[in-house]
Amino acid sequence: MVSLQYGATIAKNLFPVVGAAGTSALRVGFSALILIAVWRPWRRSLARREAGWIALYGITLGVMNLLFYLAIARLPLGPAVAIEFAGPLAIALIASRRTTDFLWIGVAVAGLGLLLPIAPTSPLDPLGVALALGAALAWALYILFGQRAGRIDGGRAVSLGMLVAALVAAPFGLAEAGAALLAPGVLMAGLLVALLSSALPYSLEMFALRRLDRKSFGVLMSLEPAVAACAGFALLGERLGAVQWLAIGLVIAASAGITATSRRPAQERVIEEV
Repeated sequence: MVSLQYGATIAKNLFPVVGAAGTSALRVGFSALILIAVWRPWRRSLARREAGWIALYGITLGVMNLLFYLAIARLPLGPAVAIEFAGPLAIALIASRRTTDFLWIGVAVAGLGLLLPIAPTSPLDPLGVALALGAALAWALYILFGQRAGRIDGGRAVSLGMLVAALVAAPFGLAEAGAALLAPGVLMAGLLVALLSSALPYSLEMFALRRLDRKSFGVLMSLEPAVAACAGFALLGERLGAVQWLAIGLVIAASAGITATSRRPAQERVIEEV
């Protein structure tokens, strides 16, 4: 989580140079190159149905990354990540039928309500919130399609999915940044973002999952909005008000609660992201 959010802070520092879309294109582009080099997905052909699921997975992955970076261009990291968590929370709640889960629905709604512009106490940019909600929807679809694609071959699905994501993000990045994307300093920063936001955290997650049960892993991952808020404050000077911290705390409580009380993992994270 620290690696992921530190990568996000570096990405935000790139926004004035190549924009949010340009930074997203660099991240998923370099991530695709790294994953393809590691997994070498060309060694086996895909059936048409398999290719279809991987294409859907990659499209939602690309859209999720693009919308999230556009969102954090307008929002502090902590609230943006908290709003984006509505996606996996919705998947977890839809899959559950336990009466106690309605409590967590209420807690999540209360937290998100404090962050949305409909609340008089929320100073957040309405367009930024809308983009974060779009990223949340893309994350939910990404989980659904990723579970299907992952049944084919995890490494192949992730590498080819990231390639599709790069093709989705590239036109927007080129339109916004153009030749500036090819500046040596920008390329080095983009590679660093890809390593910190994708390659390193996903590798650490795989090591963690070998030593933790999925429920414990899911509860720990629920802390991500708080880690994002702390990273934004420490590295970007993003100060949040008491109401925003309360909202983030409610989202964390809902995420941890639905995971901890589920009979089976409520938030199994397919290799991602933002």
